[in-house]
Amino acid sequence: MVAFPGCKINLGLRVLSKRADGYHDLETCFYPVGWTDALEIIPAEKWSLELSGAVFPENTVNICFKAWELMHQEYNVPAVACYLHKAVPHGAGLGGGSADGASMLRLLNHQFKLNLPDQILESLAAKLGSDCPFFISPVPKIATGRGEIFSSISLSLRGKFIVLVKPVESISTAEAYRNVRMENPKKPLKEILETIPVTEWRNHLTNGFEDHAFRTIEELPLIREKLYDLGAAFAGMSGSGSALFGIFESEPPVKNEFHAQTVWCGKLD
Repeated sequence: MVAFPGCKINLGLRVLSKRADGYHDLETCFYPVGWTDALEIIPAEKWSLELSGAVFPENTVNICFKAWELMHQEYNVPAVACYLHKAVPHGAGLGGGSADGASMLRLLNHQFKLNLPDQILESLAAKLGSDCPFFISPVPKIATGRGEIFSSISLSLRGKFIVLVKPVESISTAEAYRNVRMENPKKPLKEILETIPVTEWRNHLTNGFEDHAFRTIEELPLIREKLYDLGAAFAGMSGSGSALFGIFESEPPVKNEFHAQTVWCGKLD
């Protein structure tokens, strides 16, 4: 059984306060993007995982194993052999790993006919990571709390093109949060996204992680400038970085424009 976990961008990311539990309250809009990994599971006598594609960080426990272990503990699902091909890069702020974990939950639910509704799968996904619940049913959503509380938004970028650019350098999530700029916004993000044209978002959307990221990775401001030079209606950083994205009305001429960086271009649904 095969799935193709995607990724997301953050349209605005406001970090509002630090919570007593060590997490942060935030406000953002998750928007799904069609850059995908490939994930396959096959029933087996014991758990196994084969990886290919993008380089994985050393000494980390793969989220697909965490998802299987959770479902094994909660619902006694048997072992599977898992194959994961990574295309979405790590350390990008695109939620590629979170999408892998959520897709693993969905595959196990289907493979072993558990018939768990999305609400239950979202609660399980929240145990894997803050972004994971979004990928159970990835449609545009406003996310609050630590990113796991969702509300609907009337927003469609269907037919527009997006360019994702990931520089070689990354910033750890822990470092990003140590240096984040807190905000106290006056206007709800939902109102901005629903009423203001994309071409004017650069005057209204903020990401509290950008200041530190742009000081730390000197390529980032140059990449954003290049995206605007190529005609982006809006360009910004996704999540805590370090990937930048540009939204375009038509397919941009990005070939050979971004050297030594990982680049993906596609149409938004």
